[in-house]
Amino acid sequence: MGNWEENVRKVVPYVPGEQPNKAHMIKLNTNENPYPPSPQVIKAWEELDMEKLRLYPDPACGILVEAVAETYGVKPDQVFTGVGSDDVLAMIFLTFFNSKKPILFPDITYSFYDVWADMLRIPYEVQPLDENFRIRMEDYAKENGGVVFPNPNAPTGVLMEVSDAENIIAANQDVIVVVDEAYIDFGGCSVLPLIEKYENLIVVQTFSKSRSLAGMRIGCAFAQPKLIRYLNDVKYSFNSYTMNQTSLALGAAAVRDVEYFEETKKRIINTRERTKRELAALGFQFEDSMSNFIFAAHPTVRAEEIFEELKKKDIYVRHFKKPERISNYLRISIGTEEEMEEFLNSLKIILANGRG
Repeated sequence: MGNWEENVRKVVPYVPGEQPNKAHMIKLNTNENPYPPSPQVIKAWEELDMEKLRLYPDPACGILVEAVAETYGVKPDQVFTGVGSDDVLAMIFLTFFNSKKPILFPDITYSFYDVWADMLRIPYEVQPLDENFRIRMEDYAKENGGVVFPNPNAPTGVLMEVSDAENIIAANQDVIVVVDEAYIDFGGCSVLPLIEKYENLIVVQTFSKSRSLAGMRIGCAFAQPKLIRYLNDVKYSFNSYTMNQTSLALGAAAVRDVEYFEETKKRIINTRERTKRELAALGFQFEDSMSNFIFAAHPTVRAEEIFEELKKKDIYVRHFKKPERISNYLRISIGTEEEMEEFLNSLKIILANGRG
């Protein structure tokens, strides 16, 4: 047998949440938006010129870049788009994290970061969150090859204030700092205005959560034009046509419908706050989530038991067995009012049986 396997790039892959497909399930395990996309997205779909699908899409993603720039009040040359924020983040890792020094990110965070680092042979060091699942700013004030962290963090939902995030950015001006804002629309203030102040800052957002387009795979990054040029250089060297014509048209329609965005976001936030109160009344413990999910533990009934019992009722939440520190937590995405009502009623029965 040959030695070819010695040169295989082997990694432990990212494991996404379950994607069950049942008629009457309640799916609260992958932080999707429970509401449909904007009516403007439906309209854009109906107006698509299918004949044009024989042509390659615009590699510069102009229609989407312009819509994002207009909506967020930045210039088009400050916007980069990709196939979901995962694609955008992977391009950032590939483009900017090319030092022999380790990049830094939290120990409990989005579990794709270490996968990309391992796959691309980027050295990294994880920095432990404190006892309240908060990032300790002092851990990032040391020599490194780059910094990346979500805000709010995932899976904890804990939000860092803009001033604290800026302290990390300001302390690391010799490297790229990436703030991953997948959940920022559900209660936080974006650090986006800081791209004018810091040439080393990249802010990443997604259309999968607050804009109800997880199925279209659309993400974007904001930074100074030089960084966007570097990203595009790598993208064009990897795959010039990353986004298809459908995604570009529907994404542009979604981002421009600010009224619908604000309406659905408000509904999710209101449901989240009600769910927090209900979970607290049931004895659950959790930090104050500013995302579209709640990361909660019960002091007497194990998370794995709750997870399995909910699954029997076709209610899906997320349970992380590793690391040990979070093995008794459930990440509960916020669904519609009706879905959360059914979830909470089922939870009450499970807890009563578990205590019995």
